[in-house]
Amino acid sequence: MRTALVIGTGLIGTSAGLALSQRGVTVHLADPNPEQARTAAALGAGTDEAPDGPVDLAIVAAPPAHVAGVLADAMLRGAARGYLDVASVKGGPRRELEARGLDLTAYIGTHPMSGREKSGPLAATGDLFEGRPWVLTPTRDTDTEVLNLALELVSHCRAVPVVMDADAHDRAVALVSHMPHLVSSLVAARLENAEEAAVRLCGQGIRDVTRIAASDPRMWIDILSANPGPVADLLTDVAGDLEETVRALRALQSTDDHKRREGSTGIEDVLRRGNAGQVRVPGKHGSAPRVYEVVAVLIDDQPGQLARIFADAGMAGVNIEDVRIEHATGQQAGLVQLMVEPKAAPVLSAALRERGWAIRQ
Repeated sequence: MRTALVIGTGLIGTSAGLALSQRGVTVHLADPNPEQARTAAALGAGTDEAPDGPVDLAIVAAPPAHVAGVLADAMLRGAARGYLDVASVKGGPRRELEARGLDLTAYIGTHPMSGREKSGPLAATGDLFEGRPWVLTPTRDTDTEVLNLALELVSHCRAVPVVMDADAHDRAVALVSHMPHLVSSLVAARLENAEEAAVRLCGQGIRDVTRIAASDPRMWIDILSANPGPVADLLTDVAGDLEETVRALRALQSTDDHKRREGSTGIEDVLRRGNAGQVRVPGKHGSAPRVYEVVAVLIDDQPGQLARIFADAGMAGVNIEDVRIEHATGQQAGLVQLMVEPKAAPVLSAALRERGWAIRQ
């Protein structure tokens, strides 16, 4: 691939342009908002000048509701040798293109499983997709050259290609992305009118649960409007679980021992099911999840603290597998949780103590 046209210069389109430009591909940028395209170009994602002729690959990064229309326009004017989109739903756009009677041999639907709470070109980075799954949904009609162009794009973005059926993809993202986002928003909505004294007690748990609720509502209306059925089905199941959980909690309030035991059993069931589901979440680099030991270190909220900890861990020959930070309420301090291999935990703890760090047991 030598040339590409990115249509839509938001977070995903601009990030793809940055990755391709860094790999030597000539990228042309287009957007209904010319100012947004100029911003992406100024960031180094390509040029906002139109190409002289057909490019090798057109990448449509429009909202799901507009993907088919933008693709149809690009195909009818012969903008590229191959076409793909990066929308978060795949079945609907393809069926709409088929209904328009277009030849889809030069098209493949794709979805990079990566993003941020922020949107727009200023939130883009050239490494946004690195190490992340990038779903490809070819059909028997997809031209081999187009599939190869899509694979080349994924390679340039240093993502991991995953081939799926389009409708299977939509059911999967409803489960792992769309439904969780709504649940996160529902939890965060409980905080809107909560007493300030209660909100001040927020810790890492509530931050983890509500983090994705900070995303742009307009973007999510577009996404959910394109995949409402599978998401509604999942939320129906969640609603059933919530009803059972509420009944179990009410039973725990009873003065009847039998009802309290039933309530306890119900709560234990949902918690154990949660355990069983959580362990299926892929671990580091998409591998099977692993159990790590946590070394908790107290730090001051000052520049360079994290860098010192990582440097000291490196000097001890310990690899940090993951890290979490819990900020202390009302204090300029926090707790850094370093996840390491179990056998490395005592080595790291001893090394950090020796270097003056306060380790919490």
